[in-house]
Amino acid sequence: MSSDVEVRIGRRTVEVKRADKELFPRDGLTKADLVEHYRRVAPRMLPELRGRPLMLERMPDGIDKQRFYQKEVSDYFPDWIHRAAVPKEGGEVTHVVCDDEATLVYLAGQACITPHRWLSRADRPRHPDRLVFDLDPPADDFEPVRRAAHHLHELLGELDLASGLMTTGSRGLHVVVPLNRRDDADDVLAFARAAAAKLAARHPDELTTEVRKDARKGRLYLDVARNGYAQTVVAPFAVRSRPGAPVAVPLGWDELDVPELSARRWTVNDLGDRLDTDPWAGLARHGRGVSAAEKRLRDLEPR
Repeated sequence: MSSDVEVRIGRRTVEVKRADKELFPRDGLTKADLVEHYRRVAPRMLPELRGRPLMLERMPDGIDKQRFYQKEVSDYFPDWIHRAAVPKEGGEVTHVVCDDEATLVYLAGQACITPHRWLSRADRPRHPDRLVFDLDPPADDFEPVRRAAHHLHELLGELDLASGLMTTGSRGLHVVVPLNRRDDADDVLAFARAAAAKLAARHPDELTTEVRKDARKGRLYLDVARNGYAQTVVAPFAVRSRPGAPVAVPLGWDELDVPELSARRWTVNDLGDRLDTDPWAGLARHGRGVSAAEKRLRDLEPR
């Protein structure tokens, strides 16, 4: 018996094939459950996706089977799904752009468990409006992540940069800084590297910018590589391909020391009241350039 279903969204009808296919076998979560999640979070998620090229993390046979990462849009994707052609070395890549709920549902129906977004919009792909610090702990202990986030928040405050927090649904936290789209991605990446180096120098026993794992010596890694051109980061409210189906969730800074907080605190089945309020409300309006912040960074007194 076919388990194909049709989902009506506004003027669109999206066909979801094999809706009863288990994508999270240990949790009994199906493709239909994934579709329902993305429908539920769409009002909060879509503002963070619109206009941005996506990379799709797809697992057609579930999280225990093979996955692939898709940049180029498939020929069979419906014509009504928005696309963006962005430059790459030697040519261009045409990405999916998720501007509406129907697209989000269609991608879930294609077993895209995790959409990863660009930090810039397709109209100016070399000029990001977000900068991200990925706080990657050496183990599952969350306390080093809390301390690192506090240290980084303090530094960003000294640089007059606003920031928001997000659980990754994996191991650490993302610290997201809004930008004003004036700076090239290369300059943003250079600033992020300099800021991470400054923070690691302040806390050498806790933090590191060493790319090689064997050189980190148990310290938390300040990962800024995702700020390079054409790199992507996990989108807010995206589901991660881990047991339990954890979800990346925006936070307020006042939530950082809540004892129950962890990178995988919220799941598809346990979002609680996370959709009722927006801790990032107004954050984008505080976007600045990195030039002034870089000068402040150079002028900071050593500690």
